[in-house]
Amino acid sequence: MSVQAFADLLERLVFTPGRNAKVALIRRWFAEQPDPERGVGLAALTGELAFTAAKPAIIRDLVASRVDPTLLALSHDYVGDFAETVALIWPERQGVNAPPPTLSEVVESLELASRAEVPALMEGWLDTLDAGGRLALIKLVTGGLRVGASARLAKTALAEWSGQEIGEIEEVWHAVAPPYLPLFHWLEGTGPRPDAAGAPVFRPLMLAHPLEAEADIAAIEHAPQDWRAEWKWDGIRVQLTGAPGGRRLWSRTGEDISGAFPEIAEAMDFRGVLDGELLVIRDGPDGKQVAPFSDLQQRLNRKVIGPKLMRDYPVAVRLYDLLIDGEEDLRPLPLTERRARLEAWFARHAPARMDISEMIPFEKLDHLSALRDSAREASIEGLMIKRADSAYVPGRVKGLWWKWKRAPLSVDAVLMYAQRGHGKRSSYYSDYTFGLWRTNEDGMRELVPVGKAYSGFTDQELIFLDRWVRNHTTGRFGPVREVEKSFVLEVIFDAAQLSTRHRSGVAMRFPRIARLRQDKPAEEADLLETLMAMVENKPQ
Repeated sequence: MSVQAFADLLERLVFTPGRNAKVALIRRWFAEQPDPERGVGLAALTGELAFTAAKPAIIRDLVASRVDPTLLALSHDYVGDFAETVALIWPERQGVNAPPPTLSEVVESLELASRAEVPALMEGWLDTLDAGGRLALIKLVTGGLRVGASARLAKTALAEWSGQEIGEIEEVWHAVAPPYLPLFHWLEGTGPRPDAAGAPVFRPLMLAHPLEAEADIAAIEHAPQDWRAEWKWDGIRVQLTGAPGGRRLWSRTGEDISGAFPEIAEAMDFRGVLDGELLVIRDGPDGKQVAPFSDLQQRLNRKVIGPKLMRDYPVAVRLYDLLIDGEEDLRPLPLTERRARLEAWFARHAPARMDISEMIPFEKLDHLSALRDSAREASIEGLMIKRADSAYVPGRVKGLWWKWKRAPLSVDAVLMYAQRGHGKRSSYYSDYTFGLWRTNEDGMRELVPVGKAYSGFTDQELIFLDRWVRNHTTGRFGPVREVEKSFVLEVIFDAAQLSTRHRSGVAMRFPRIARLRQDKPAEEADLLETLMAMVENKPQ
């Protein structure tokens, strides 16, 4: 498959709004493309490609050698995205008749090339491609596809295409490398299941539903002995994997974040898999105290962590669950048995920088409600309520685990549009329109705008968001930029009211951004139904 064909896929993904439609595009692509091209494309979509010798500066130098600098600067200011600017403005060279490169050719050539050889390779490829192909090549090489297709979405398409469970694919994912020939052979039934062979692999996390429906609340109230409660800590969900082949700290989406938290990786002197919450925890007058999430943000999304950051923002993991003990898979066991095994495991290993999330005894839900209302002062996000007999199953299975967040009301929404602010913010995109998912009349999921926020973030976060908006713009409407629907914001607000002025039918009172949820994929943002359930004084 040529880069041009991959460019066509990327363009379709950009202009296809629905998640299911994107999955269908990728699924069909897996079925139609040959090896090793489909494996290279899969690696690109999942962010598994990295070219050490190819840097964005090479692209800047190449286009600067062919285009007037003033024209280039004006064009970049108008287009916004530099890769798109280069793709559009690149002057064609007369007499070039070489065929476009294949994906595998690009990858193999860049892996073997020295830094000095990369510019000539890139220049030759750019000359053979049209604007769409050039954009795909630049994005591919610099690692910034940004087409609204996350790694999870690509793996979902892989599962649907093959008929294999996505959890099974996740568990062998780190046992194979691009172009994933053993993976595709297994999925097509022509080869064995890839063996991780002691490698530290990610297991899909079990997730919770918001506790909102009266029937679900009543089920807990009717039989409180069937449920277990614990705090929902305000950090980021992580998975710790210790294996003969290494140690890994994973985010909830399976991203390896071990390098950003070396002290946690160093403490993982065990063989097993655990589920927990990464927090900044400091010594206080009354013992260990959990710091606000904003402290943890100081350490997120960094490639290099210095001694000062580690000292000022000391991290630890509060353990929730034990998934695998040694080689024994505990996930089929009920929660109560896994909890007992976790406590025994912790007593044996006593790992540094870790403790166990306490269980909260209760006889009535009212007791938990009172605790939840007082949780904010302790940097606790709310409560988790789990069925005592629940196995650990991947994904969000309704009826097993519930999350009961503290006040104020909050939703995880997807950033859709941005507009420049006023006054000292006039040079920044600081007004953000966000949306929630709903199912339309055709049965497709779509995002619908539900509100606009322009406060709640720090100056540092404003600079980050402004840069993100400029780099992820997909459309322009006067002063408003439409952006790729991939960035999740936690939005808090005082109340929700029905409104005929809003397309969604609901309005928020004083919405503000509480948190940048870079750890959460857009498809896991909340539903419009979740917001509607928060509306007060509904007409009877």
